[in-house]
Amino acid sequence: MLLLSGPNIAGNEWKYVKDCLDTGWVSSVGAYVEQFEKLTAEFTGAKYAVATSSGTTALHICLLLNGIGTGDYVIAPNMTFIASINSIKYTGADPILIDVDPETWQMDLDLLEEFLQQECDITKAGCLFKKNGRRIKAIMPVHVLGNMCNMDRLLALAQKYQLTVLEDSTEALGSSYKGKHAGTFGLMGTFSYNGNKIITTGGGGMIVTDNEELAKHAKHLTTQAKSDPFEYVHDEIGYNYRLVNTAAAMGVGQMELLPGFLKRKQGIVAFYKSALEGVGDIQFQKIDKEVSPNWWLPTIMTIKQKNVLKILNDHKMQSRPFWVPMNQLRMFAQNVYYTKNDRSDYVYRKCLSIPCSTNITDDQLLAVSEKIKEVF
Repeated sequence: MLLLSGPNIAGNEWKYVKDCLDTGWVSSVGAYVEQFEKLTAEFTGAKYAVATSSGTTALHICLLLNGIGTGDYVIAPNMTFIASINSIKYTGADPILIDVDPETWQMDLDLLEEFLQQECDITKAGCLFKKNGRRIKAIMPVHVLGNMCNMDRLLALAQKYQLTVLEDSTEALGSSYKGKHAGTFGLMGTFSYNGNKIITTGGGGMIVTDNEELAKHAKHLTTQAKSDPFEYVHDEIGYNYRLVNTAAAMGVGQMELLPGFLKRKQGIVAFYKSALEGVGDIQFQKIDKEVSPNWWLPTIMTIKQKNVLKILNDHKMQSRPFWVPMNQLRMFAQNVYYTKNDRSDYVYRKCLSIPCSTNITDDQLLAVSEKIKEVF
């Protein structure tokens, strides 16, 4: 099987993990955890980074640290991986789902502005949803597939309506808007290192922020809120969310390879765009000129989505449809969904991601392209 987005273990990962095993430093206390955090902060331009057990736990901690809880609302796009919305529900809050742009597949900022203008009031207590008076505390932009929306406009809207920006940049390591790295626009940002991400630690995540107090508190919460170095004294409800040293060691090795991975992703997308130009109705994700994406998962849009999925997977070229829109999942069907033409469903029914591992060969890219062409 040619994997959709498999890991590329091609550097010092084995060496660093073996060092953990040889020295016995295998859990969350170990030098590689802090080294991984330092490398991430330097790469993204953030002042602080805190390693977590997953991108989902990173999101959960960010929400908790900003006082999101029962009765609150958090705005998020309707088209995202479920972890974004799950993390909101973990706190007892509810999502307000905003439909997406049909070309960039990011949160539709025209719809967002319309919703805030027509459905919300700004009061001394903050931004309130008119229908029930509940407070909307935060907005969680998701950089879907490593693309980004107009962050200047989003930040301006957030400031006007008193919303804290917490970025779900879990798919966007290496992406930037006007030269500023994803995850560093909001008060806090997050990354994921799942096995299919552009770099991987098997499973893991990261919080980035420029706020020292929040960074320290994030580290405290992710280590069970233990407040005494010797006694088992804990001063608040904590979580077992810290990344372990063996995973971080793998992450350090992967960070050394990241510039090469990003370059290869650019080459993969350029190959596919050239090979599939003018084939049927195939379109790629629109990228605005201010955005430099990491092209995590090259994804095409076509009315023949199901046919392309079938021929590729039948020939062991792993391909996947887009996520089911959040409003179509039974757990979130009753949540607020702001839309005009349900573009999320349109994108869902036409898009599929195609093989793009960073170690894929040009011959394999050609083979995938030729199979896609057979459908048309």
